[in-house]
Amino acid sequence: AGNGDHNRTAQVSTPEIPDVDAGNGDHNRTAQVSTPEIPQVDAGNGDHNRTARESTPIGDGRSPRAPVATRAHLTAAGLWQGGPMATCAFIGLGNMGYPMAGHLAAAGHDVRVFNRTAAKAERWTTEYPGVAASTPAEASAGADFVFTCVGNDDDVRSVVHGNEGALSALVAGAVLVDHTTASNRLAVELSEAASAKGVGFVDAPISGGQVGAENGTLSIMCGGTEEDFEAARPVMEAYGASIVRIGPAGSGQLTKMVNQILCAGAIQGAAEALAFGQRAGLDMDKVLAAVTRGAAGSWYLSNRGQTMIEDRFDFGFAVDWMAKDLGLVREEGDRLGSDVPLTELTADYLARSQRAGDNRCDATVIIRRYRET
Repeated sequence: AGNGDHNRTAQVSTPEIPDVDAGNGDHNRTAQVSTPEIPQVDAGNGDHNRTARESTPIGDGRSPRAPVATRAHLTAAGLWQGGPMATCAFIGLGNMGYPMAGHLAAAGHDVRVFNRTAAKAERWTTEYPGVAASTPAEASAGADFVFTCVGNDDDVRSVVHGNEGALSALVAGAVLVDHTTASNRLAVELSEAASAKGVGFVDAPISGGQVGAENGTLSIMCGGTEEDFEAARPVMEAYGASIVRIGPAGSGQLTKMVNQILCAGAIQGAAEALAFGQRAGLDMDKVLAAVTRGAAGSWYLSNRGQTMIEDRFDFGFAVDWMAKDLGLVREEGDRLGSDVPLTELTADYLARSQRAGDNRCDATVIIRRYRET
């Protein structure tokens, strides 16, 4: 993935931990956003050639712009002919959104961006072809697709609704895609509001973390109609390696909750096991070498085990954001009548970490709570 030549047919490696774009995070600007491959569709059989590469230069004002592809074109044939293929608004330029919007621009789309901190949007335009807008509505005016990637339910509502919200500027046939990890209730709410205007909607939370966003290898869990999903999917392929429609609106958010329960279990297990080994006085480098490739192995042991035993947590997916995500799981568990005792346990350890001032540390910092006993 480091050289930008993504082979979509290859086995996708276990992704980076899930992340949420808080709209204000900073990331490593030195990572070069590679130009992703452009999917091409055989109009006769819909068979995507994942290895095809885009040869037409990104629109830079030196040559005439190709006609912007309409939603119907993208849905029916997936025709990628070079130049700006769709007019896209991207709202929220945090750790995830910044490189995701960059991939859209690199793929040849006409991209407008909005961020609550205007300076970050302006900085984005110095790194990628595109323009910064002063409001979500300005960014979304005339857009075929609007992508939101912000912090929580209220943040999404603030950029979608109202006179300056994205939805006010969209016309029938456009599609609103929300990449925020939020409640499934919000997804249903947005779907209904969009439908009233003839606008499509896809809830599409992401997993893969900042590394996945920068490399264009995110996993995207989607809810919405088949039509809206198929319209948006070719565009999302600019930054997504796995894009799956689960079911109707809200299904993507519920699937992200499944994802976060699994991550919570892996984090809790790694923290308890490594703290136990340290308390026993074991050589933890050798312990990691012994257990990471067996049945007990996990992404967290392989990618966070060493930093956990070294007590380094100034990176990754913050405690505050993991706590927020597990709060959504707990609320939905109550509504469904589904017990989530593991989620409750991890949420307690995260709350203790927040009280200890570890809010912005990687969620694996909960190992410190074991060391306190």
